[in-house]
Amino acid sequence: MTPDALRGALAREEAATSDFDLDDRAAPSGADGRAAAVLIAVQDHPGGARILLTKRASHLKHHPGQIALPGGKIEPMDAGPEAAALREAWEEVGLPPGAVRVVGRLSAHRTVTNFTIVPIVGLIEGAFTPRPEVGEVEEVFSVPLSHVLSPANYRVEERDWRGAVRRFYTVPYGPHYIWGATARILRGLADRVASCG
Repeated sequence: MTPDALRGALAREEAATSDFDLDDRAAPSGADGRAAAVLIAVQDHPGGARILLTKRASHLKHHPGQIALPGGKIEPMDAGPEAAALREAWEEVGLPPGAVRVVGRLSAHRTVTNFTIVPIVGLIEGAFTPRPEVGEVEEVFSVPLSHVLSPANYRVEERDWRGAVRRFYTVPYGPHYIWGATARILRGLADRVASCG
């Protein structure tokens, strides 16, 4: 997929998504939740473009060992979601902000943990060797963009969560179990690209 094609897919307005999309219960009403941003960083490789993902450290209090996109809370010092996503990617995996060309964003995503996440899509320009943040990131790896852009690679699974059955997307790749908000955000990207034909 070319940068122009990706930019064209992101130019369309789409409804916000949430971790509740597959459940009977509705997303919480009222406040939008804590503002956050993540970076879907796309990098060219000889075998095709890939996106950057992290495995969170297993000792963390929140979401230990889960697969995530680089990102976090939008801080007062950030100029907006794009700045927050780039700052977090620098802190978590050592990706210099100047090495990323932002091409657009997806609609906001509401999580069960009361975050409203803005996914930012950017292209990594030039060579880049990840540097995981000690203590927060256990592993940095990449997945083919073609894998996450194919709706056929997604499954819907379920588990008990706080006394109720929760249904969610997964998009496993090799030994990595990508699920929850990360899989839902990536599925949103896949749907956006597929709708552009």
